[in-house]
Amino acid sequence: MRPFSNYWSVFDFVGKQNQLSQLEKDVEHPDFWNDSTTAQKLMKDLSNLRDEVGAWTKIKQQIHDLTELVKLGDDSLYSDLESEIAGLEAALEKRSFAAMFSGPFDHDDAILAIHAGAGGTDSQDWAGMLERMYLRWIESAGFTAEIVDMTPGEEAGIKSVTISVSGQNAFGYLRSEKGVHRLVRLSPFDAAHRRHTSFSLVEILPQLSMGEADVDINPGDVKMDVFRSSGAGGQNVQKNATAVRLTHLPTGIVVTCQNERSQTQNREFAMRILRARLTELKRAEKEEERAVLRGEYTKAEWGSQIRSYVLHPYQMVKDHRTDFQVGNAQAVLDGDLDAFMEDYLKSNEIK
Repeated sequence: MRPFSNYWSVFDFVGKQNQLSQLEKDVEHPDFWNDSTTAQKLMKDLSNLRDEVGAWTKIKQQIHDLTELVKLGDDSLYSDLESEIAGLEAALEKRSFAAMFSGPFDHDDAILAIHAGAGGTDSQDWAGMLERMYLRWIESAGFTAEIVDMTPGEEAGIKSVTISVSGQNAFGYLRSEKGVHRLVRLSPFDAAHRRHTSFSLVEILPQLSMGEADVDINPGDVKMDVFRSSGAGGQNVQKNATAVRLTHLPTGIVVTCQNERSQTQNREFAMRILRARLTELKRAEKEEERAVLRGEYTKAEWGSQIRSYVLHPYQMVKDHRTDFQVGNAQAVLDGDLDAFMEDYLKSNEIK
């Protein structure tokens, strides 16, 4: 166990307190709500900072209380103290890791999209397995998931799904999952039961407000179509055209949303996804330009998977970016992703 004092180097407690005090003063200013977009972003920052400082303040008090109990020198308290210290260390590890999220959108909600690759039914089934895996991880992480659009596969699985993930640091954690995921298994859809390799693409985008997005969208560049939301029949079938499809004409990006009951809600969320995709496109173009200048550019293709899930002839899940791997593939497919996420994020030196 490392000394408690070592954890405070990760979290600038005094600096965060000063930042919180300044934000609270800004909110009280009479002109604060004149710019509603900026005000909403600052209110979100304020809420996140209060939670963060509050959690560390609680930990600081626990350390003080435990220190005082240790000073008593009462051997009868040893067992309880040992348990308290172990719990405190676990809480510190979790908070110190979360404190490393400092990217511009790390604290934001996320948009998770999964797309089946080439391979027909096997790839669509694999996309469905990934959807289940992430929904289980989202639940275990205490986040909230909402499916905003889904296209089912012809025989099994899904062709694509878009999920809204809400919770502090949702994007910070999930951004480690962006890329191509590869599955190797004996195909349940092959009469000869041969081994198949399937691919699915996972997209991770931050949920951006109008003020956060680094793009300007000309309303004339967006074509909107409305249609009836697909359902399972009966009461689930929408009688009115509430689902929305947005097409960004300059880039050809298409976004659909059919989860909300009103057309207005669907359009607003579709615009949020469109802003996120355009922001990501702009960022990717800049990264590509820098990579070309450095002579490091390689085109991202289906073969360049970030992680492989092998179910036959042995069981293993391996992240190809960090070489981190585990033998219990089923546990990973059941949502046990924390070790992969944390290893990737630590290897990328989040500060």
